[in-house]
Amino acid sequence: MIKVLNIISDSNIGGAGRCVLNFLKYYNREEFQIKVVVPRGSLLIPEIKKLETGVIEADGIAEKSFSKEAVGNLKKIIKCENPDIVHTHGNLSGRVAAKLCGKKIVYTRHSVFPVSPEISKGIGKLANKMINEYLADDIMAVAQAAKDNLTEGGISANKVKVILNGVEKVKECTPQENAETRMKYGIRENDFVVGIMARMEPYKGHKYLVEAAEILKNKGKNIKVLIIGTGMSEIELKALVKEKDMDNTVVFTGFISDIRRMLGVMDLQANASYGTEATSLALLEGMSLGIPAVVSNYGGNPGVISHGENGYIFNLKDSADMARYIEILMNDKEKYEYMKKRSVEIFEEKFTAEIYARNIEKIYAGVLGKY
Repeated sequence: MIKVLNIISDSNIGGAGRCVLNFLKYYNREEFQIKVVVPRGSLLIPEIKKLETGVIEADGIAEKSFSKEAVGNLKKIIKCENPDIVHTHGNLSGRVAAKLCGKKIVYTRHSVFPVSPEISKGIGKLANKMINEYLADDIMAVAQAAKDNLTEGGISANKVKVILNGVEKVKECTPQENAETRMKYGIRENDFVVGIMARMEPYKGHKYLVEAAEILKNKGKNIKVLIIGTGMSEIELKALVKEKDMDNTVVFTGFISDIRRMLGVMDLQANASYGTEATSLALLEGMSLGIPAVVSNYGGNPGVISHGENGYIFNLKDSADMARYIEILMNDKEKYEYMKKRSVEIFEEKFTAEIYARNIEKIYAGVLGKY
């Protein structure tokens, strides 16, 4: 039995936390014993307990990569639990504590963003390389773009493995549920529904979808846009929609806990990120139901969407290019049906939660020389 202690600093349930939960649902309980360290009071706690997995609350780690307090607290936990492997999810404190305790260390990079000049050249790059390679026996990146971030910061390419995220297949809605959702959000029978599920932050590029929808609306296309979620840019986006007289085209749904309801009425999913994007779990969930996507050519998007197969990739920050590809799928029913089929096939080939769990288990075994 291999004992693994996961450490995650998320107080809320974000992308990294959802990845941990997906793994916990499908890991081999006959070969691995998993426990998870989270910040005290984290929203992950009840979800982890539902999966009959041990959870440990720690002080000083919430939303922080590193602090001396966290290192001390985590050292005590690691010594008490005595795991074979400590798996940290972007948490530097956990890696330092594990190293001080003489444990094998796995580090997962869940994010993609522009690399700071401080670590992309000169002495900063060398220092970043030495620190990260010293504090990890194996490094996982959830997308090729995440690996590129790490290597741009000096870490050797052969030290980083790309392990793509995986999700559970989303349960399909009933016709009655879909009818209720369409009525709630004013979706007409002949509307082509494009949804975007992302925090409303500038770098998520919602405004480019609004502009693309305006282009299509002005061409007489029956398009409905669902902006799902909340965030810092909400007021600005609502003002943009009002300014463009798009109130009847763009719907702000707010936070939705049951994403099945949203996916159930979508014809197409959008991702317009230009500042941070790894392997979008929302895109994977849509693929599981056969929903193609139109996405920007940023971050991990090209690793999920194969251009012309399960969607299209447009030039980031280019609303006209985005509109062009949406229009193709609105007009070409044969192409659209092909992409629906390919979306499910690609999901089942690469992005299921079961595949994700097996890949992580191979990393654990490899670190201990058992694979």
